[in-house]
Amino acid sequence: MDKLGALPYQSIKAFIADGTFKNAKEENVNPASLDFSLSEEIYRVEGIFLPRPGEKVAELLEKAEHSKHTFENPLERDVTYLARLNEVIALPPDIYGYCNPKSSTGRNDVHVRVLADGVSRYDTIPRGYRGTLWLAVNPRSYPVKVSPGERLTQGRFFNRDTRLSEQELEEVMSKESLVFDSHGEPIRYEDIKIKDGDGSVILRLDLDQDVVGFECLGSNKVMDFSKRKFYHPDDFFREVKKEEESISLKKGGFYILSTKEAVRVPPSMALEVAPMDERSGEFRSHYAGFFDPGWGYGKNGEAKGRPATLEVRPFEDMIIRNKQAIAKVKFEYLTEIPEVIYDSIGTSNYTAQSNAKLSKHFKEI
Repeated sequence: MDKLGALPYQSIKAFIADGTFKNAKEENVNPASLDFSLSEEIYRVEGIFLPRPGEKVAELLEKAEHSKHTFENPLERDVTYLARLNEVIALPPDIYGYCNPKSSTGRNDVHVRVLADGVSRYDTIPRGYRGTLWLAVNPRSYPVKVSPGERLTQGRFFNRDTRLSEQELEEVMSKESLVFDSHGEPIRYEDIKIKDGDGSVILRLDLDQDVVGFECLGSNKVMDFSKRKFYHPDDFFREVKKEEESISLKKGGFYILSTKEAVRVPPSMALEVAPMDERSGEFRSHYAGFFDPGWGYGKNGEAKGRPATLEVRPFEDMIIRNKQAIAKVKFEYLTEIPEVIYDSIGTSNYTAQSNAKLSKHFKEI
């Protein structure tokens, strides 16, 4: 592998074929990521933990207070579960990985984190890692029902960190349109008014829609992840409408909002959502946080981006105004262009989103 960056679709498929990703299925391969799936082994635990170097997750589980869970019963709200993932990893010494929740996981406020043997960081697979993976699952707003084989998280794999520096971002944006305004016009680097100077692009809140987003109501109703376009939004969420040019967010609430800018990811790149600087306010604006190559690009480069849907949780009562900084994204290079790009797949629930959008489990109203 001569080039540096994130591994694309064909490289991940090759790792499945040669046994690097044991028990992984080709149907779970995305343009630059691999969906991990739940095994039949799952436990209810009293709290989450991280292993120290040399410690196995299964050994720590035996020492912790836990009980066997059956998938016939839903995962309770605000309870932590630990599930073994089907995939067994045997990475080459130069390859490492990071994990993040799937979009539908984040949009339903299900908090998931991957644990690996001997790794004292969540969602981290170090270079040359060999072993099993576990997933901590905590539904935050309502109980959910999942089954073995369900894909709640995904892994991305790299041989080098190729996230753009500030200078590289300026150079790329002079040649490639990465973000667009609400009129479909490309935004130039020099037009971006809010910058952190670290190669990221700051995106702003869109309050120009009639309905600007959704607030989770919290519920004892069970969300079954196997059902698609089944639930009415009112069963779990309420519409958020602006008050003049602002909205009020409650401390600890959970909101689905949207960016004003449309994001376009070229086939040679991927995109991650990074944490906002705390100087922007005490909130988190993403619980998923990854965009595959070709997202908002169109099948042949004809598209002019797509607004990003955000999962926002404020840690203080907040009043957020239109065009306020709300999210931060970083582009990175792949080792090569993937054989399949996001907008050519045609099976995603999110290729047509033009504003804040709930998960694929909800009916279109």
